[in-house]
Amino acid sequence: MTDAGPDKLEAIDTAAAEEYAANRRENIRTFVRTNPEYYIAQFDKIGGSQRFTPTLNVTAGILGPIWFGARGLWMWAVPFLILETLGFVQIARGLFGDLAADARARIASIEGTLELRRQQLAAAIESDSDKVAVYERTVKSLEESIGGIRLEAQEIADQGIWIALAGLVILFAAKASQAMIANWTLESRFSEWLSNPGIRSGMPPRQLIFTATFMVLIVAAAVLHYCYPGRFDPLTHFPTDPGIRLTGIAWVEAFFTFCVTNGDALFDFITYFIRLILDALELVFVNTPWIVVASFIILLTWLTAGLRTAIWSGAFLAYMGLLGFWDKAMTTLALLGTAACLSIAIGIPLGMFCARRPRFYAFIQPIMDFMQTMPAFVFMIPVIAFFGTGKPAAVVTTMIFGGTPVVRLTVLGLRGVPASVREAAISFGASKWYLFTRVDLPLASPSIRAGINQTIMLSLAMVVVASLIGAKGLGEDVLEALQYANVGQGILAGFSILFCAMILDRIVQGARK
Repeated sequence: MTDAGPDKLEAIDTAAAEEYAANRRENIRTFVRTNPEYYIAQFDKIGGSQRFTPTLNVTAGILGPIWFGARGLWMWAVPFLILETLGFVQIARGLFGDLAADARARIASIEGTLELRRQQLAAAIESDSDKVAVYERTVKSLEESIGGIRLEAQEIADQGIWIALAGLVILFAAKASQAMIANWTLESRFSEWLSNPGIRSGMPPRQLIFTATFMVLIVAAAVLHYCYPGRFDPLTHFPTDPGIRLTGIAWVEAFFTFCVTNGDALFDFITYFIRLILDALELVFVNTPWIVVASFIILLTWLTAGLRTAIWSGAFLAYMGLLGFWDKAMTTLALLGTAACLSIAIGIPLGMFCARRPRFYAFIQPIMDFMQTMPAFVFMIPVIAFFGTGKPAAVVTTMIFGGTPVVRLTVLGLRGVPASVREAAISFGASKWYLFTRVDLPLASPSIRAGINQTIMLSLAMVVVASLIGAKGLGEDVLEALQYANVGQGILAGFSILFCAMILDRIVQGARK
């Protein structure tokens, strides 16, 4: 009885192992579809070691990136396509390419100048001019240049065989690498397929045809372009028509003309609203005695970030005051405060609305990408058309550039609230309002405050750019220093902007901690 137990368990384990192996072989057959017995043996070899196990897949080595692309391994197909294209280009250039094309073009250009100088030399000799010697030296120099370029062209042409050999080495190395890692990459994809059967398996004929056509066209276009430069104009220059751009410019100008003509009331209202907030903040920062503003900033820094940071904040404020940047720094803070307050007031509610509405968030994401990636000098053009120049236009420009982080991080924070916590609150009878205000917002507040911090920092980064359209403040000094190459003024004003950013960052980050 005691001996039968272990034997029975061993038999059960053996049967389970055999069943697992049979299921694995069947799964491999379903996955690879072509030459399954070969891949079963290779996958078993690869799976038996935790390290990279090189194997030889002749088909993958011959087809190269076509094999990888047809198998759906595009992350490997693209780098190998680039390597093989480089190899084919070098081989074709070395054997059939016109390596001396650039040299001949330079010779033709110099020969045109040489012919002109010869005519001038003949005229000078005929008229017995005192410039004969000058023309003779010029002609001789041009003839020597042509001779040197011809010699250089011959040397380049003689290097063709070595260029072809280098391309052959690159191609062979790429083929060998693909043959060795093909089974390993396919086995990794097989492991992913086991957990996600939706991943494409096998080598469908349609996918194979598409991959082969795509890669052959890429290689052919590269070879033709580099072997015969300038002969195939569609490969060198994008086929276009200047009328297309002119039509596009006319449409854009017509659109903005329509908006400016019919939106005066809206733009005037926005300008008036921005003016109200801006004037109020300028009254607080600029017109209030400096000692009151400085004391308030230092106290706020002490309460949020600690005594040491408050001392540094006081030193930064003293730097701006002693160097005469106080008024401009306070003007900058008023401009920044207006843009940041409006961005935060719009961004946080918008982020809360988007957090539970994925479709709407997917709709506005491209708009926010446009706002963050479009160069500031581009969207300043329509802002000036709608709002003119001055501080309101600078506030709008700053809001466009710096308003998106608070939206994104609010959405990220609210979506990051653990579902288990929300379910626990709901199970205890929490209402939607209680759940939102007592569970979601407190847990998402670190991310929301980080978004506020990023909005403030990006808004401050627009200080110099905003000065181009009439915003006053420290950016004006930096802009003036750029115009007149005044290094000292630019550096000192730049440090003032840096210190403003550091003070605001410590206040916001200190409150978050």
